[in-house]
Amino acid sequence: MGVFASTDDPGSNGHEQVVFCQDKQSGLKAIIGIYSTALGPALGGTRFYPYASEEAALADVLDLSRGMAYKNALAGLDLGGGKAVIWGDPEQLKSEALLRAYGRFVESLGGRYYTACDVGTYVADMDVIARETRYVTGRSVEHGGAGDSSILTAWGVFQGMRAAAEHTWGTPSLAGRRVGVAGLGKVGKYLTGHLVEDGAEVVATDVNPKALEWARATYPQVTLVDDGAALAAADIDVYAPCALGGALNDDTVPALRAKVVAGAANNQLAHPGIEKVLADRGILYTPDYVVNAGGVIQVADEIEGFNFDRAKLRATKIFDTTREILRLADDEGVPPAVAADRLAERRMAEIGRLRTIRLG
Repeated sequence: MGVFASTDDPGSNGHEQVVFCQDKQSGLKAIIGIYSTALGPALGGTRFYPYASEEAALADVLDLSRGMAYKNALAGLDLGGGKAVIWGDPEQLKSEALLRAYGRFVESLGGRYYTACDVGTYVADMDVIARETRYVTGRSVEHGGAGDSSILTAWGVFQGMRAAAEHTWGTPSLAGRRVGVAGLGKVGKYLTGHLVEDGAEVVATDVNPKALEWARATYPQVTLVDDGAALAAADIDVYAPCALGGALNDDTVPALRAKVVAGAANNQLAHPGIEKVLADRGILYTPDYVVNAGGVIQVADEIEGFNFDRAKLRATKIFDTTREILRLADDEGVPPAVAADRLAERRMAEIGRLRTIRLG
């Protein structure tokens, strides 16, 4: 097996390194994207997904790894941004041999990239990958890890949503608000629990029948709708995309009746300019990579020896970060997504510059 490509061409979208990995016997086809190591080693999860083409897989890893750089910067972590995708159906392809082959590619990068869970990969998978590399987070508690990072991802989204509620309605509570949760998977189910506990009325949907069955059994007070389009057009106060990216697009945004968007999905804006359409319609968009940073905070804490209480305290500060971004957006007359980008870029430049001071 071996790396069959590594590039810094214009198609890599400004990334430091993009590595294509293949192990034919196990069926592994993976791409690791390292956007920036200005703040430290790149950290980001591994997505296992049946992309329509290699081009689609590449486009996703480039977008996701860039987003991780900004997410880690605003989360206050001394970590850069990276991401990986494994191209294929995890239900058909995932095996010990494939995961361990992937682990060896991660190890070959010498610590420039730390991996973790994402769509299609789980804590148990990280334990297998860790048999071949030191650079894995999101491992099981039994192996000294942080366990399920969805727990603090959902907690962080809830904190960001509270900050947006305060900014919009003057109180940091969702009590009495109608919140639409698109996706009841890893994160959506925990977020639903926080919202119900806070007194919100939840409307939800999912493409997976098992997730809908779970919702009916666990939270019978949750209203379920047919699909994402119906949810986006529903009479809701807050829209929370918690599945795959691109949820805010030319179809959903004109139909939105919500006043706030705050969700766990990565890369929610389908294309540049959507953030302005949201702002023009009076919809407050809390940038996804700000509010969904709880998971990366959780797995990053694992690198120094995991402590859940410490990690949760850090994730709770997403409320303050979101509040600051919304204030900055108002002060500068720009959408929150632009304000968040500026803050992240400022930290990467100011702290990354310190590496030019030579030591010893």
